Amino acid sequence: MSTKKTSLRLRRRLLFSIALIVFVGVPAYVEFKLRRPVGDGPAGPAIDAEPFASTWTDHRVHLLGIGDSVTRGLGAKSNSHSYFERLRVNPKDEWPDMEGKHLTAVLPNLSASNVAISGSTSLDHERIIETELEPFPDDVFGLVVMTSGGNDLIHSYGRRPPEEGAMYGASLEQSQPWIDAFESRLSRMLRSISDRFPAGCQIFLGDIYDPTDGVGDAPSIFLPDWPDGLAIHAEYNSVIGRVANQFDHVHVVPLHQTFLGHGSHCRQFWRSTYEWNDPTYWFYTNIEDPNDRGYDAIRRVSLRAIVDQRHSLAALNEQTPEQGLEKDIDPASVDRVGLLQSEIETKLVGMPSHSNLASTD
Repeated sequence: MSTKKTSLRLRRRLLFSIALIVFVGVPAYVEFKLRRPVGDGPAGPAIDAEPFASTWTDHRVHLLGIGDSVTRGLGAKSNSHSYFERLRVNPKDEWPDMEGKHLTAVLPNLSASNVAISGSTSLDHERIIETELEPFPDDVFGLVVMTSGGNDLIHSYGRRPPEEGAMYGASLEQSQPWIDAFESRLSRMLRSISDRFPAGCQIFLGDIYDPTDGVGDAPSIFLPDWPDGLAIHAEYNSVIGRVANQFDHVHVVPLHQTFLGHGSHCRQFWRSTYEWNDPTYWFYTNIEDPNDRGYDAIRRVSLRAIVDQRHSLAALNEQTPEQGLEKDIDPASVDRVGLLQSEIETKLVGMPSHSNLASTD
């Protein structure tokens, strides 16, 4: 009789354990490991309305976008929802808290062009700047927004041996010469961009976000394991900060910090990166670009950085415009970049287009 009771108790415990796994463990696994809700509504920091209450300058200002798919806007609901376009002017369906908070509202003589190319690396960006970016007229001040270096890291997704410009899977030791080359290249690019604006410019350079929320577990974003990935990523961001500090007119836009808590571990409340007010996923289905809300956040932190430097635009009001300098900005270089886009897309043929298999309800 005693043996039967013991067996019955063991059976009940086993059934209870199975039920616990099925009814608690499985939902918990889905919630904390797989579910990545994108949420809805505004994303990112609030922006004060006061700086947009009056014109900053009547002088000619050109908003220039340079870089990769982040500045191009891949993953946004529409072109008008890219961070570049939302900086320029509010879309028709703008969130109420951002209405009137755009550069066109305070820069009546603003023009804009975006030469960013999806899939491009920092090597491509230097080539575009040197061969395709024409000097701007002497009376045009530049506002430059730029993202560069992210594709250097994530290409070729572990499908090919690592190399400069496609470092995925490399060891820190192997990548060090490429990191050093990126530092030199970035410095050259920033100098060359500055040289294209005789009237001066302000450059807003985004650092590189981390879809793993600082954990470094590449399989959580459906990529092969990369033991030194976080270390190399940190080195690239250190380079961006170090090079930016060489120039008074170059400012780092903190995309890395802004996106922490909005990657593959966005639902894990026990992590230090957990965002209690908005624990949602800000990445597009290809895992390497922002989604629509992510672009809203980039727009906001970029706009905040520009607002902080608006004194450089106000200073233009103290200058007397020279006569005979006003001429149209030659769009030829922008048109030629379209050909480079096709060239880069051709080069990327055969690389996987990663879909995020996690739930993004």
